[in-house]
Amino acid sequence: MLKFSMPMALSAACKATALTAVLVTASAASWAQAPAAAPAATAQGKKELIARVLQLQQPGIEVMAKGLAEQPALQLMQQASQALQRLPAERREAVARDIEADLRKYADEAVPIVRDRALKAAPLTIAPMLEERMNEDELRQVIAMLESPVIRKFQGMAGDMQRVLTEKVVADSKSDIEPKVRAVQQTVAKRLGIEPTPNGGASGPAAPAKK
Repeated sequence: MLKFSMPMALSAACKATALTAVLVTASAASWAQAPAAAPAATAQGKKELIARVLQLQQPGIEVMAKGLAEQPALQLMQQASQALQRLPAERREAVARDIEADLRKYADEAVPIVRDRALKAAPLTIAPMLEERMNEDELRQVIAMLESPVIRKFQGMAGDMQRVLTEKVVADSKSDIEPKVRAVQQTVAKRLGIEPTPNGGASGPAAPAKK
């Protein structure tokens, strides 16, 4: 089946955790002795620091955009997986392959569009926040952390960490959650007047009761 990248939430959370941990433990002493700059030079220097932060954050922005673009395809795949169960067994595999190809084509076209929009929007959205809320010293510390080989290694592990966590949670909760999903599917189907199928799906409108 077509696999999509993780939603950005956990990836961002991993990066935020790493950043917080370093902020707690890192010392600012190395920056304390930096000489004060003239106001004009300071303003220009801050803009350059912000540009550097955005450059270092570009991979994360691209991952966020990829997840955002692929989200509709992921939802469609989940809906299609349920619908496939209602097809004759001999047709399921071929239809599944066609759907995968359709969704892959969508992703190939949509991801570059959203990625480009995100990269263009970052200087207009993130940069003003950094300008307002962080001073030059803080920006230098952020850059130092983002450029740290250890932090880069930790961030590179985000996908693997999310994968193993997801697999474990799904395995541990599947037996408890699946019956609840089937039950609510059947309840909703009945409310809609649709005859529930044994696997929890719906086969079509229920036949009117005989008088």
